[in-house]
Amino acid sequence: MISSLTGTITYRGAESAVIEVGGVGFAFLATATTLSELREGAEHRIATALVVREDSLTLFGFSDEDERDTFNILQSVSGIGPKIALAVLGVYTPDILRAEVAKENVSALQKVPGIGKKGAQRLILELAGKLGAPTSSALGEAAGVAASVDTGNEVIQALMNFGWSERDSLAAYEEARKANPEADISELLRSSLQIMNRRRV
Repeated sequence: MISSLTGTITYRGAESAVIEVGGVGFAFLATATTLSELREGAEHRIATALVVREDSLTLFGFSDEDERDTFNILQSVSGIGPKIALAVLGVYTPDILRAEVAKENVSALQKVPGIGKKGAQRLILELAGKLGAPTSSALGEAAGVAASVDTGNEVIQALMNFGWSERDSLAAYEEARKANPEADISELLRSSLQIMNRRRV
């Protein structure tokens, strides 16, 4: 099993990246947050999980072991595959996820793309006791993260209404949010549009 890789990032896209180790390039999928931390041409260490299917081998990359271990635990929930597990981590850090599960916050988990009310309830039921206890700071941050998710969804939907794809809209929003974490919806939308227009040129 490939548990981690250290090498040079040779490509970074909106949903995946390639890390070269000993002359071999390994492509991996990751959250927008993890990808935003990578720089092409720079050396990075990523925690990894290899998902084996009958017709494919897919490598997933993470910022650290806690994120990777949470990804693996999420897949133990019935009906949750690797893509949904990655989507959960794209919305919540492992510690915020622990807080939401501990609070049995169904509505918060429904903010993850692909998870409805029944899926959120199943996550809470089956993850109970598996993720460990959240930190006190995570319990306080959870509400703020949920509000941020709502803001992100509004900005991304607005960008898509302008004709951009969901993938490009998400990447532009993440870049804008990282540059100015305190920005409101209108500022994030304006910044995201500027980013999109720069990429078009």
